[in-house]
Amino acid sequence: MNSLKTIEEKNRQINKETKISIFLYILYFLWWYLTGYGLSNTDPSEYKYILGLPLWFFLSCVVGYIWFCIATIIVTKFFFKNFNLEDED
Repeated sequence: MNSLKTIEEKNRQINKETKISIFLYILYFLWWYLTGYGLSNTDPSEYKYILGLPLWFFLSCVVGYIWFCIATIIVTKFFFKNFNLEDED
């Protein structure tokens, strides 16, 4: 019965990590979509540039990537647990 409890705890943790991962991915997609398409609706002659890149591209592909890499590291460090997936006998 004790092993069943550990299996249930593992399944709960796996479900929690899956939901967090999907949530982060949806946030990243929304960031990418809204900055990429939302800021690029103007005439290209009116674009603002940062480091030679259009603002919409810089925010969606550079800033978003860096922010969500950092967010992934933080989430992994504080919410994910390292445990053995094999049965313990």
